Amino acid sequence: MTKGSALIVGVGPGLGLALAEAFARDGHPVGLFGRDAARLDKYASGLGDEGRTAGAYSVDAADPEGLEAALVRAADELGAPEVLVYNAALLKADTPTALDAREFAHSLAVNVTGAVVAAQTVLPLLRDGRGSLLFTGGGLALDPSPAYTSLSVGKASLRAYVESLHKQQQGTGVHVTGVTVSGSIGGDDPRFAPETLAAAYLNLHLQPQDQWQAELLYV
Repeated sequence: MTKGSALIVGVGPGLGLALAEAFARDGHPVGLFGRDAARLDKYASGLGDEGRTAGAYSVDAADPEGLEAALVRAADELGAPEVLVYNAALLKADTPTALDAREFAHSLAVNVTGAVVAAQTVLPLLRDGRGSLLFTGGGLALDPSPAYTSLSVGKASLRAYVESLHKQQQGTGVHVTGVTVSGSIGGDDPRFAPETLAAAYLNLHLQPQDQWQAELLYV
């Protein structure tokens, strides 16, 4: 049976690419979203060389209209989505007393508002009204850092949004889960290797409905 597309927002050389590869190899056409068009084209071409179906969509997650248009275009070109993974984040060192208001707003646009736009855009496009909406959270939501204030606030806000969306979608056939990654992706711990983490996202998508929950605490 043909699988619906998997739309991965926030594709870079780490977890984002690993997520695209994992869902592509599971048989999903994949849409790769990020700001670097040349890099996305390279990734999509590599997946194509493996016999996978992949499309590259250059967009800034902080641009609501652009993100919505790119997601709709991908659904039209790759088929109705079965999976959305929102993996975009803005990592910036800043402190509670030295935040620049404009930069803080931009950070929230990437870390939170983009996730809201992506979810609201993809939900009505889901194949047969069913599928998985997965969001990359972080340990800073649980233990905020004064050295990364905007990201801490963003991950805490994203966590609250995902839990709210999870509760709203219960019983609808839509699986909403945040993956709270409490570790350094690509660091020394092999459990946080991008490929290992990506496999956990794929497993979430494949979970039986009676195991669905609002959060996977990955520690």
